[in-house]
Amino acid sequence: MSVDVLARPRSSAWLAGANPLAKLGAGMLVTIALLTSVDAVSATVALVLECALLPLAGLGVRLLLLRGWPILMAALVGGYGTALLAPKTGELLLAAGPVTFTTGSVEAGVAIALRGLAIALPGILVLASTDPTDLADALAQKLRLPHRFVLGALAAMRLVGLLVAEWQVLGMARRARGVGGAGGFWGHLKASLGQAMALLIQAIRRATRLAVTMEAKGFGAGPRTWARESRFTARDAWVAGGGLVIAAAAVGAAVVVGTWNPVFG
Repeated sequence: MSVDVLARPRSSAWLAGANPLAKLGAGMLVTIALLTSVDAVSATVALVLECALLPLAGLGVRLLLLRGWPILMAALVGGYGTALLAPKTGELLLAAGPVTFTTGSVEAGVAIALRGLAIALPGILVLASTDPTDLADALAQKLRLPHRFVLGALAAMRLVGLLVAEWQVLGMARRARGVGGAGGFWGHLKASLGQAMALLIQAIRRATRLAVTMEAKGFGAGPRTWARESRFTARDAWVAGGGLVIAAAAVGAAVVVGTWNPVFG
């Protein structure tokens, strides 16, 4: 099975046509604005505006939940932990032994959970609308990062799908030979470790062959030419401006409402 078959098809969403560096810059603007304060208003405003951009990245609510459920769970756990450990101010809501929640601690937990989601969502938007090859071109051509490192990382990313397919093939082959089919938990654990070792050996062999092939084709021998030039367009200005608007709206709303709580204040 070739890598091209397993590669993710290029997105046709509006954000996919923007330069990856513009999308990363817009995401950084929003992240910096949210990191300067811990309040629910700025995080909520940013989160609502980011959710409005989902169609531009080719994402729906269902697909967002499928891709981002670990982030959602992490935000909920972080919010719960904050509410449990935050200073107990305000009215008492629940007191059950060591577990105590007040209005102040719950507000802090909600703010942390919303803040985590608002910071993570731009990353999901960028990943959903960015082709790895476009990102590598932008990093190497615009930021002047070492092309050996950038394109080596790109090759590794392209092989992730192949490793997943090989893990499934190895599992079916081992089950066909009767390996790991019994023995309870420890038997399955031992079989999984053996399967992981086999996958690691295959990955090392493939990486070695790929490195030799790239060196044989003169990879890194001198100045490099690029099949596709990474360019900035008017769309990138809209993307960067959108990030600035979201950051300004989030901060402005918190200041107007009076919930602005600067971390370094």
